[in-house]
Amino acid sequence: MTYDAIVLGTGAIGSAALWRLAVRGHRVLGLDQFSPPHDQGSAHGQTRMIRQAYFEHPDYVPLVLEGYRLWRELEQVLGTSLYRETGVLQAGPPDGTVVRGVLTTAAEHDLPVEVLSPAEVQQRWPGFRLSEELVGVFEQRAGYLDVEGCVSGCLEAARRSGAETRSGVVVHGWTSGADVVVHTSQGDFRTAKLVVAAGPWAASLLHDAGLSLQVLRKVMCWFGADAAELQESAGFPSFVFDLPEGVFYGFPAFDDAGLKAAQHTGGQPYAAPDQVDRTVHASDWEPVERVLRAHIPAAGGRRAAKTCLYTMSCDGHFLVDRLAADPRIAFAAGLSGHGFKFATVLGEALADLAIEGSSRLPIGFLQAAGRG
Repeated sequence: MTYDAIVLGTGAIGSAALWRLAVRGHRVLGLDQFSPPHDQGSAHGQTRMIRQAYFEHPDYVPLVLEGYRLWRELEQVLGTSLYRETGVLQAGPPDGTVVRGVLTTAAEHDLPVEVLSPAEVQQRWPGFRLSEELVGVFEQRAGYLDVEGCVSGCLEAARRSGAETRSGVVVHGWTSGADVVVHTSQGDFRTAKLVVAAGPWAASLLHDAGLSLQVLRKVMCWFGADAAELQESAGFPSFVFDLPEGVFYGFPAFDDAGLKAAQHTGGQPYAAPDQVDRTVHASDWEPVERVLRAHIPAAGGRRAAKTCLYTMSCDGHFLVDRLAADPRIAFAAGLSGHGFKFATVLGEALADLAIEGSSRLPIGFLQAAGRG
């Protein structure tokens, strides 16, 4: 049997691509070496931020807005909630990457944001303490996504539309001929089109594509949050801090796990995801603890921590394209630690690229050609 499309990797992006292919009526198969949602890659740990005034680049805004629409569609299909609108407070120096980027993007796309002084931030949310050299920018139409719920939800929606999935399947590679033949630990599978959404394993599968990809080890931390002002139910928002020691982010407490915070910048490079040290060390906690002591002093002691992987492109922007050597193969790679919120729209784009050869979505700035 030959499938219309096979998706390699069924984490955040792959599960969404599987869903968007299946709803079009294609016979599709998703393959994964693990059993998603799992904690070995980049799509775990309860929460991922979603925001519209995108400081990384204004060109992401049309994509994230379409992503919002598709997340709502998925919620309707499943009859469940995946998105929580907590608002996001982004704080940093007025001329810093985050604040300047948010304001530039908001102005270009007419997105509502509020600029707040440190005193105004503390008055509205007593849990925050911003030093005088910082400014806050608040975006109400932002919040977080339920990570594991989104992945399992995309897979469930895909299966309802006829998709097949297999876990515990290690992909060794593929051969291009009349069909694309995928070679795996469970035998060969034939397909007319192929989608590669392998996260940190993309470098090994796409080794002939000339992509520059670097795996970084990251750690997410949870802290006690007994103080009422740190609770989502009290209106405490998700947050991003642009500080001299790096960019940090976090989420309000909404269950017994506590307040989650982590460092977005930095990270330890590894040659391959299988080599990553999964043990959490004291040195992983310390930078986050210092930031919380200064800016969220009501946060309590250590609760739990998990490793996570970023797969960095050469410039921090996604790589979404077709292989020059075989245009039947579409891929998304190098999401650089800010891709989860785009999973649904990138799934749609990959379905377009695989089946149609192009996409109506504005993904031209994410093409791999000339970027290394």
